Amino acid sequence: FNMIYIPGVGEIPISVSDIENGVVGHTVRFVGSVTYVLKNLGVGDIVGIRGPYGKPWPLNDYVGKDILIVAGGIGLAPLRTVIKEILRNRGKFGKLTLLYGARTPKDLLYKHELGSYCNAPNTEILLTVDRADETWRGHVGVVTKLISKAKIDPERTVAFVCGPEIMMRFTVIELAKVGLKPNQIYLSLERRMRCGVGLCGHCQMGPYFVCKHGPIFPYWFIKKYFEVEEI
Repeated sequence: FNMIYIPGVGEIPISVSDIENGVVGHTVRFVGSVTYVLKNLGVGDIVGIRGPYGKPWPLNDYVGKDILIVAGGIGLAPLRTVIKEILRNRGKFGKLTLLYGARTPKDLLYKHELGSYCNAPNTEILLTVDRADETWRGHVGVVTKLISKAKIDPERTVAFVCGPEIMMRFTVIELAKVGLKPNQIYLSLERRMRCGVGLCGHCQMGPYFVCKHGPIFPYWFIKKYFEVEEI
């Protein structure tokens, strides 16, 4: 992630959602004063960026494995680089499964890309929304309900999960039901990161700092803290 700074307004952490030809992309949800100003900036306006900070998804540790991605809402943004990397190097990895849920069809991110993912070899895409409209023909319900519908081989699968924390809590429960162990699951955590280097303490979770030791954690590593609400 990078820290994005608006002079005179503030600074916020935003995950990297794209890296192409030396250009770094961020997907921004417009909530709060900093993102409101970002929304109204034009070409040539100045913002401050420092980073990158934190640990990335350990994709290269799982060459040859099936990769299961479970994302909720804006949680697809930090996983977009993982999907693109797998599709660029399709022969290096096994099956790619994407389970993605949003509140409504209008809230689905990267709609133009989701269709192309469906056409990729050895790839399964399942989408769901909490509230359908008259145009929606897909699944309706929370994203965790898709886990039992997907074709998952627990012996060769690693799961990358990102979304609202309550969604991730139920996701790890459902993944356990289909045979995935804590060392096969990685979570992206979100806390109020300020400094980005583990000094200010705003993002502390137990003995760990999300900005420094994360934001990507193996589930086994933070299991006892993650299962306690409000930590």
